[in-house]
Amino acid sequence: MGYTTMHTDPPARAPREEPAKAARNAPPLRMLPLAWLVAGLLIGSAAHAIDFGPFSLTGFAKAEAQRVSDYCEDCAVNPNENKQRHWADPLVYGRSYGADTVHVTLFQPWLGVKFDLPGGFKISGLLSQRWRDGKEDIPGFWYEKNVALSHEDYGSLRIGAMTTRTWSVADYPYGTNLNVADPWASAGAGYGLLTGAVRYTSRMLDVLEGDLVLEATYDGGKSGWEQNKPRFWEFYAQFHSGDLVVDAMYQDARNGTPSAWSHGPFSGPTPFPEDDSKVGSSGQSIAMVMARYQIDSRFEVSGGLRANRWSGAYAAITKSTPGEPDQWNNMFNVDWGCKTAQPARCDIDNPGYAARSIDGLLGLRYRMGKWIASTGMVYLGEASTDNPSERGQSNSATINTVGLNYDFGNGLQLYGFGGMVRYKQLGLSPMSSPGNAAFTNIDSRVTKTGNWVGAGAVFVF
Repeated sequence: MGYTTMHTDPPARAPREEPAKAARNAPPLRMLPLAWLVAGLLIGSAAHAIDFGPFSLTGFAKAEAQRVSDYCEDCAVNPNENKQRHWADPLVYGRSYGADTVHVTLFQPWLGVKFDLPGGFKISGLLSQRWRDGKEDIPGFWYEKNVALSHEDYGSLRIGAMTTRTWSVADYPYGTNLNVADPWASAGAGYGLLTGAVRYTSRMLDVLEGDLVLEATYDGGKSGWEQNKPRFWEFYAQFHSGDLVVDAMYQDARNGTPSAWSHGPFSGPTPFPEDDSKVGSSGQSIAMVMARYQIDSRFEVSGGLRANRWSGAYAAITKSTPGEPDQWNNMFNVDWGCKTAQPARCDIDNPGYAARSIDGLLGLRYRMGKWIASTGMVYLGEASTDNPSERGQSNSATINTVGLNYDFGNGLQLYGFGGMVRYKQLGLSPMSSPGNAAFTNIDSRVTKTGNWVGAGAVFVF
């Protein structure tokens, strides 16, 4: 890959994710006619922005199907519950599991507009949303809804809803190019979508015979919180020298939704500011560095290292209505029933504990004309925590993938891929994974190993 400058305009190519919320029970070839339909409708179009006056339209459409071993969609007693809640842990006794087919479709357009101003300034706007299987990907949150003022000598200032660098850069080009977009970009202690951010990006600086761009982003989250006010900072640097690109970033957040889903939005401790006095303060952060190096015209190597930190968040009932289920806050790494079991040790009944973990990425790509072969590995590490209860800190996961893409030109690519996962032990998934079957569709409580193969098509315009 060549150097990609930092911006929030539509990308030249679109990210390709593993199915995060895949549908099941589709015939193995059901998605292929849809892929060919997309190809047939669009193959004659050029793979570049559709321009009309100051406006431009870009985007991607994707269809993918995969066959998964050891799939068990209905194994959990409460399959739709948050992994952090202990009543989400149990499995249905005697439930069988085996191979099944899952599929996903994604569609995301970017609508941009630019105007030249006096003195070399430019003003631009960007609007983008993603639909997964025909539905809004993350309901209530935009991927891009912002305006920017820029100058080639002073950099740019952007305000509004936007994606973070810790998710978007890890997703593309790093994870996408290795068939590990979700396990690498969407895991860990970060956030992916911002609702009301301010971002300053510097002009390109000449440093150490290379080009360096620096960036800082701030978001105050959802309004209405006084005791637990949200606060988000992200600092990002990209260095390019010859065939080497290095991306480094640090994200620190207070009073966002406690989670291990780095694709998720940053807003507040819960969706309801009236919960302010019922929940405690929490924080989490990510420090990450990634690099890619073009050895020659055929080979590219890449890698990454991520450090996750969570403060933990105690569990509390935010609303209790007779005859209805209790509503709980968003908790993290809880020692459930601690005060009841050991009153001398715990001040509250369900305390949350701090945790830290390290994740890693390795990858290799080989280009043969219109063909690109790849292999990748993601490691989600064990966590260090003082929590005496097991909440996944003792588990780890190693995910290995292979892939083969064919570029038809004009924006159309067909691809095949395969992968496998190995968990260190049966039980809750690693702490940096948001769910026990997240990213692989293979539940760590059901089996220690699993694999998958699949194929798909993506069109970029």
